[in-house]
Amino acid sequence: KSHEELLISPTLCHAKTNVMFLKTHKTASSTVLNIMFRFAERYNLTVALPADQLFHLGYPRTFVAHFVEGFETIGQNYNIMCNHLRFNPSEVKKVMAANTFYFSILRNPIPLLESSYIYYKDSVPAFRSSKNVNKFLESPTKYYHPADYRKNIYARNIMWFDFGYDNNAEDDTNYTQAVLEEIEQNFHLILIADYFDESMILLKHTLCWDLDDVIYFKLNSRSQDTVQMLTPESEEQIKAWCSLDWKLYLHFNQSFWRRIEQTIGLEVLEKEVDHLRIRQKELMETCLSEQEAVRKDHIRNKALLPFQSGAANILGYNLKQDLDNTTLRTCQKMVIPELQYTSYLYAVQHPHKKRKDVGLPLLWTSLQEK
Repeated sequence: KSHEELLISPTLCHAKTNVMFLKTHKTASSTVLNIMFRFAERYNLTVALPADQLFHLGYPRTFVAHFVEGFETIGQNYNIMCNHLRFNPSEVKKVMAANTFYFSILRNPIPLLESSYIYYKDSVPAFRSSKNVNKFLESPTKYYHPADYRKNIYARNIMWFDFGYDNNAEDDTNYTQAVLEEIEQNFHLILIADYFDESMILLKHTLCWDLDDVIYFKLNSRSQDTVQMLTPESEEQIKAWCSLDWKLYLHFNQSFWRRIEQTIGLEVLEKEVDHLRIRQKELMETCLSEQEAVRKDHIRNKALLPFQSGAANILGYNLKQDLDNTTLRTCQKMVIPELQYTSYLYAVQHPHKKRKDVGLPLLWTSLQEK
């Protein structure tokens, strides 16, 4: 058998179905969450969903097991966990099986901070009190007050915080080295949002999933006109202001490419990324009336309206009108925003509990329509 056939031969491995994804902020993680939810439905897996009316697992508080709906009765019998939480390995281990696969995703802190700034403009004091992202970065400490640290987490080292660490910690070499090592112990794989398609191929190989399991439409992205141009000075300033995130990113960007070279190799990677993009285009042609995401006021079906935040115009999709039922269902799952999908899965898994209110019409009024 050729090297390539061996790699894609399905007999060599079984799809991993116990998977924990640490969903980080503004890192394309909503798109990954949609992939995880669809996978959970395909294999009829149990998802560790947020309790009661929440849409995140206690964030920004440090995660504890009882943030998961039904934990007291279900115990360590969840397969998938992927809603926002602040990582706390000992508590996550109470919820997830011993053989769980742990992964997360990071993004270059430069575009990340600009994205955070627009998205959290109204809710983060440090952002709210500054005129624009470049003004904020000229002198972050003028706007960022440690006393407000709970409200300001999105303004500094947000990824470091999501992994469970102090985002205002001193950037000390011994400390950062210890944290990076600890993250390597806790996670089997760290993906890079800036190379999203490559990340999906690496994920597919590592988990032994199918190409269709990692096909996606980009979710929770915003319209170009809300993007603010960073000055070169601002870009440099981010590396210093978010130096913990910068170190985190540099470290795992390197290990990401090392992992690809050791496992699939760049040639196979390139081929598979092409396949992914061709298949994605096919699906978009099948599903969407426009071949792209549209602004919030152009989304026809209000049930598919994504949550809007800050000064961002969060884009969504319009599905074609005359799809047959099976295709319609497939397409709907590709485009349903995070809050609606979480609410729907919650209703499936916990039919006797009060449904999570998204404040929008339901896409599926009864679960029979599934």
